[in-house]
Amino acid sequence: MKHLSRITFDSQVMGGKPCIRGMRVTVGTLVGLLAVGHSVEEILNAYPYLEKEDIMAALSYAAWRSEEVEVALVLAQ
Repeated sequence: MKHLSRITFDSQVMGGKPCIRGMRVTVGTLVGLLAVGHSVEEILNAYPYLEKEDIMAALSYAAWRSEEVEVALVLAQ
C-alpha cells in the first residue's frame, strides 16, 4: 500500500508510536480527531504541515491494524 510509506516508527519520536512522516503527529491523533467529528479540512488547518494524503494514510493504517488477529502462543510443556 503506497499510503503506508507515510507511516513511520522511531523509538525516539513519540515513544515509537506510528507517526506521520517522522513528525510528532501520531496516527492515533489523526484518527481520534476524525472520530470526534473534525473534518479533513479542519485538521489540515490545525496542522498546516500535513497533507491530505497523510490523513488518508493514517486511516489506511488504522483499518489495516484493526483487521489483525492476535494468536496466543502455547508453550510446550
